[in-house]
Amino acid sequence: MAMGIETGLFGHVLLVVVTALLIWVGSGWLERGSEELAGHYGLPAVVQGSVVVAVGSSFPELVTVIVTALSGVPDMGVGGIVGSAVFNVLVIPAVAGLATASAIESSRTIVYKEAQFYMIAVSALIVTFALAVIYEPVTTSGELIGTITRPLALIPLALYGLYLFIQYQDVSDAAQPTEPTDSVPRMWGLLAGGLAVILVAVHQLVASVESLSTAFGVPEFMAGVTIIAAATSLPDTLVSVRSATNGNGSTSLGNVLGSNTFDLLVAIPIGVLIAGGIVVNFAVAAPMMGVLTVATILLFTVLRTELTLTTTESLVLLGAYFVFVGWVAAESVGLSHLIRGA
Repeated sequence: MAMGIETGLFGHVLLVVVTALLIWVGSGWLERGSEELAGHYGLPAVVQGSVVVAVGSSFPELVTVIVTALSGVPDMGVGGIVGSAVFNVLVIPAVAGLATASAIESSRTIVYKEAQFYMIAVSALIVTFALAVIYEPVTTSGELIGTITRPLALIPLALYGLYLFIQYQDVSDAAQPTEPTDSVPRMWGLLAGGLAVILVAVHQLVASVESLSTAFGVPEFMAGVTIIAAATSLPDTLVSVRSATNGNGSTSLGNVLGSNTFDLLVAIPIGVLIAGGIVVNFAVAAPMMGVLTVATILLFTVLRTELTLTTTESLVLLGAYFVFVGWVAAESVGLSHLIRGA
């Protein structure tokens, strides 16, 4: 019996690795299709990174929320979104900065529009969680647990509509020259194929991580914050690192912030609209959102200094993420008790 359990656990670990690789492959197709189409339609670099590529590379997070909500483990999906956001803010810029020979060039557009709007997105989601506890409480529990209903999900979606409007105005003002391509249908097909691969891979990833979390006694939210978050952030990592090494700092950083904005304002609400509602433990979600806020402020600070991301600053971001993972591990084994109800 023990051997059977060990074999089963090894199989799930192997499946996590395989599905992560499939997500990586699918993201490569998404990246290529997105870049070709963005050039064809004449989108400026910052819009390409913050909307087109970001939405494509955020598809794993969107699927995670939907799958976990329909599977009855919504905490894992919400945890995956928050953990992925922390990973994106701290690890991806750090890895991109370390992968380039020189400092990544930022811009005032990235710092004062993308980063600040993302801070607004974080605040909007916290407010949505709070409204769920106030107006849709789960009365069977004494904890701060509420249900995000479809009407509440419209709040972050409306804010994302404002974000798209701002980006649309930038496209109109930029008058970016187009780069016509004869393979537009093929690029759309590549995009669709990438999305399909990610859909299948994420579905299996969630099932395997759920089994592992049960076997090791790890709370679903914590499993989402760590394993699910890291695996689903692979597309964002691939896109941003390649953009940075090609000298497109605006696209690299814009993808990080745009992807996170999409995750917070669209992925969770879409999961709510499909599943009918997602139960959120505010005592767990609020501290994690606080960590995300601190991580965002740290990124904002290092990007604002001389509008560049240096090697030293990249190491600071990476070190901050290791501290975050250590804290989550301490919470999981009971050495820390800052998160209530986890």
